[in-house]
Amino acid sequence: MEIKKILFPTDFGVGVDEAAPYVADLAKRYGAKVYVMHVLYDLTSDAWGYGTHFDTEAMYSEMKAGAHTELEALVDKYFSALDTETILELGTPFEDIIWFADEKKVDLIVIGSHGRKGLGRVLFGSTAMRVVKNAHCPVLTVRAHAAGRQKGMA
Repeated sequence: MEIKKILFPTDFGVGVDEAAPYVADLAKRYGAKVYVMHVLYDLTSDAWGYGTHFDTEAMYSEMKAGAHTELEALVDKYFSALDTETILELGTPFEDIIWFADEKKVDLIVIGSHGRKGLGRVLFGSTAMRVVKNAHCPVLTVRAHAAGRQKGMA
């Protein structure tokens, strides 16, 4: 198996510090390029129904600036010695992750998982689960350690 392109989608949340080292190690071993991706939820879609009630342009401008800063910090911390590219999208995370993986023909997706169960999973869904079910390439999920999760989020 040849791994030349690795996609690392992140929400900057719990588990990023556990998943990123896997990405870095695999990229070093295989000489792979790393795509570090963050997808901002698009609240203007009809599914959310909030688009006309507040100033989304100002909100997204601020969110994009913050996400760019987070992406750069993540690259500096884990991937500075590697061939990396950062991607920031506005949309539905699991759909954009799968689209990007197909578009760039990535060989592996490494994604953190919160490990939510019960009501937390019903309310928040699981981007990682949807990526695993729909991706056309292998997906490595790295579950956040229980100590790192907030109480009540399991």
